[in-house]
Amino acid sequence: MKFRSALLAILGCGVIQHAAATEFVDLLGEITIEDEVAQAVEARLARESVVAPEDTVWETIRQGFGLADLPEAVVNRELKRYTRHLHYTQRMAFRSRMYLYYIVSETQRRGMPTELALLPFVESAFQPEAQSKSKAAGLWQFIPSTGDIFDLRQSSWRDDRLDVLESTRAALDYLQNLYQQFGDWHLALAAYNWGEGSIRRAIAINERRGKPTDFMSLQLPEETKRYVPKLLAIKALVKNPALFDLKLPEIANEPYFVRITKSRDLDVETAAQLAETDLEEFKLLNPSFNRPVIVAAHQRPILIPAEKADVFVQNLLNWQATGKPLSNWSTYTLKKGDTINKVAKRFGMTVHDLRAANKIPTGRKVQIGSTLLVKQAGSGDISHTEAKSKMELVPLPSTRRITYRVRKGDTIGSIAKRFGVKIADVRRVNRLKGNTIRVGQRLRLEVRDVQRRKITARNYTVRAGDTLYSIAKRFNVSVSHLRDTNDLDDLQLKPGQKLRIVP
Repeated sequence: MKFRSALLAILGCGVIQHAAATEFVDLLGEITIEDEVAQAVEARLARESVVAPEDTVWETIRQGFGLADLPEAVVNRELKRYTRHLHYTQRMAFRSRMYLYYIVSETQRRGMPTELALLPFVESAFQPEAQSKSKAAGLWQFIPSTGDIFDLRQSSWRDDRLDVLESTRAALDYLQNLYQQFGDWHLALAAYNWGEGSIRRAIAINERRGKPTDFMSLQLPEETKRYVPKLLAIKALVKNPALFDLKLPEIANEPYFVRITKSRDLDVETAAQLAETDLEEFKLLNPSFNRPVIVAAHQRPILIPAEKADVFVQNLLNWQATGKPLSNWSTYTLKKGDTINKVAKRFGMTVHDLRAANKIPTGRKVQIGSTLLVKQAGSGDISHTEAKSKMELVPLPSTRRITYRVRKGDTIGSIAKRFGVKIADVRRVNRLKGNTIRVGQRLRLEVRDVQRRKITARNYTVRAGDTLYSIAKRFNVSVSHLRDTNDLDDLQLKPGQKLRIVP
């Protein structure tokens, strides 16, 4: 392969013997470097450090504009907000430099308007790790349920809603699906923001009233009313930045990153070190990994800056030649009697580091049977079974508020004991200064909910019309969990197929 030969030269191997070349290729065979690497390296070597305006990704976006305009007044209102805070708008544009070429390329490959590549400006300000109060996450701000529908896996190991490649795939799939439903990009975008069911109902209301059903004619919530105008305001800024004194970063029309798939576990810090990339930049390219190790069994690529591809390969070979492990992590299944403190001590970790590695909040306990990530050098790669395991927190006790009428003979102490609450809490909730209560007095009490009977596992036979999502919704589990439980490689089901439903 031409690029592999080029890499040999880059590594300074000069004229090498056939055996040495074979050994190099065998080592290199542990990673997959896509053709993007070759394209990126060739483009980087061919161009000067300054990017000509016509060679930027911004010009590519301008050439692919395809969305219809909305009334100038509604777009200008949003445009004023962006230009009023021009420094923030420029910071958003700077953050986009890592991801924009890839997203634009995907819209072009699918024949979609390139304005859609600007949607993360509106959704997340191009912050791939962004999470909202409604639990939406990533560049494209998928909520857990919608992410589940579009096969964005969410577990204690990783969250594909934050994955640059997977979330972009899902978002463009969703937008194309919505466009097919509504036949209009404005309505498709509104549905992306508000939900397709809500837009269908709004359209139906207008149809019954004999009114138009275009975006501007529908009764929409304020956020959705502003959603499409915001995107068109960003479009206006990109179309003519000089008009608004906006300085867009020079983003070359070439890949910023390349995908590398490893067949061995790899620590996140080690991966950044091998790529000679700042750890924060590495995490911005790979925000979906919830734990400090990239598990090979998950078969997920890592992204590294394209200009570091050759450096990564050389450093990987040098690292492996030393015999040092690529990962220093293993797993441990929590047993009865174990505590976070005991496990940390057993593996020579601090409690803080153990909690951080597994994202266990301070003060929370972990359920028995959960799989924890622990420091253990030389333990080998994490197995496929371990890579599917879960770490679950002990649920916080839920409470409900009741009103109790004091009876003859009651005391604050006896009432607190009967309902399993603290005397101090009874006083606090009812603003009592002492222990005196009277018969007939009504006290508010916050008591623990009675635990519901745990649902046991069961078998289910797939029926005609069933989908993984409909079955998951029926039994209150996630699509990802259903797939993992049944070792399903794709989303297709057949009538008569047996599935194991485990809560």
